Amino acid sequence: MLREIFIEKGGDTVFEDLSQNIQEAFRKLRGHGKLTDKDVDKALKEVRMALLSADVNYKIVRQFEKSVKARAVDTEILSKLTPAQSVIKIVDEELTALMGGKAAKINISSHPPTIILMVGLQGSGKTTSAGKLALALRKQGKRPALVAADIYRPAAIKQLQVVGEQVEVPVFTEDIQDAVQIAKDSLTYANSHAKDVLIIDTAGRLQIDDRLMQELKDIKAAVNPHEILLVVDAMIGQEAVNVAETFHNALGVDGVVLTKLDGDARGGAALSIKAATGCPIKFVGMGEKLEPLEVFHPDRMASRILGMGDVLSLIEKAQSTIDAKTAEKMVKKIKSDEFTLADFLEQLQQVKKLGSLNDLLGMIPGLGGLKKKLVGVDLDLDGKEVKHMEAIILSMTPKERLDVSIIDAKRRKRIALGSGTKVSDVNKLLKQFDEMRKMMRQMSVKANSATSKKTKGKKGKAKKGSAPKPKLPNLGGLLSGLGNKFPFINK
Repeated sequence: MLREIFIEKGGDTVFEDLSQNIQEAFRKLRGHGKLTDKDVDKALKEVRMALLSADVNYKIVRQFEKSVKARAVDTEILSKLTPAQSVIKIVDEELTALMGGKAAKINISSHPPTIILMVGLQGSGKTTSAGKLALALRKQGKRPALVAADIYRPAAIKQLQVVGEQVEVPVFTEDIQDAVQIAKDSLTYANSHAKDVLIIDTAGRLQIDDRLMQELKDIKAAVNPHEILLVVDAMIGQEAVNVAETFHNALGVDGVVLTKLDGDARGGAALSIKAATGCPIKFVGMGEKLEPLEVFHPDRMASRILGMGDVLSLIEKAQSTIDAKTAEKMVKKIKSDEFTLADFLEQLQQVKKLGSLNDLLGMIPGLGGLKKKLVGVDLDLDGKEVKHMEAIILSMTPKERLDVSIIDAKRRKRIALGSGTKVSDVNKLLKQFDEMRKMMRQMSVKANSATSKKTKGKKGKAKKGSAPKPKLPNLGGLLSGLGNKFPFINK
């Protein structure tokens, strides 16, 4: 399946400003046992200001506020929810509806090849997005090919070829200056090479002009694409909506790929595009790494904006990045108290694939607020401290990784020298590892005790087939291993 996750990376977090402002507005409501119209109006005013600050179109904000107010006044308070929770639930549902309601699927033709036309302004990230989409479809079992139809930008074809090589997808090119003919000829190529998806990377401009639109219209008429995806840079805010409207009116866009979302702390583009144009956001792009393009889930994003986390995406993310066999092996080692530094290194390298710790915190309900305590702290699992940890472990002999008790003062000095760190860094890592093993041992004992109680039959015998299935390694061990850097996580 296509990856269905959200990622936060680097400095600003996805919708961080908007999320903090809206959560603050509702934090004030939670102290009220009963809400008055005045309380609701005050909270919605703050939500309105938060949305406007996020660069959401004013008309869209007013309509959103009107919809929430009507439901908040007319709805009956659910028995299991407090008045404040009921209002938050309504805002959650309306935010979800504003962004499209549910994840929009890509149109796959029943008669291959499926033709996907990538359009957008120059610099929006079309070529990279084409590669990411090709990678996602390849992982889904499709046989995609990329088509180089940008004949104007210097080195555009070479860039697409490099991207194609990285994602292991072939690139169709022709040495002619006719983008329409290249698109036509790619159909013949797809049929003769058994390709079931063609992703056509078209030319862009620094601004919208008649020449650009006419060429795209001609390509559309020539190949009759099943899907037209508009690639838009989220960083340009409200202007992204204007770009989407223009392309949609001219071409009939089927969906939007919103790139650089990891750098958009406000979120105006994502919140406005569907309501303003009717075009759903189908995918989002994060960073410049060539990872599969990510499906946009309005309901999950709404939950994260309101600080309710996104456990489902976290689970999917772990399942897509952590090898199941490795996970099963790690669980067995933890249970048998055989967890070594070699295993810790392997787990560290697995969890690095999940992205930043900032991302993980944002996906766990109730922990998003911890990010405020992390000012000036590098949460990237590719960061300096994690690389130091890897270097220290890699500077040890295989025997030392298996048995840390043999690492005396002389060995510690050698390891520090070999890893380019200090002896104090080696001591710190060994101490953290020891504390982590103790914690894992305690967790394993508790888990085994609870499991034995659940699997007992009426006569005290364990039922057949009732043994629990191995689960992915608990991230708590790794977070504990990072110990002193994030002391509040262990509290």
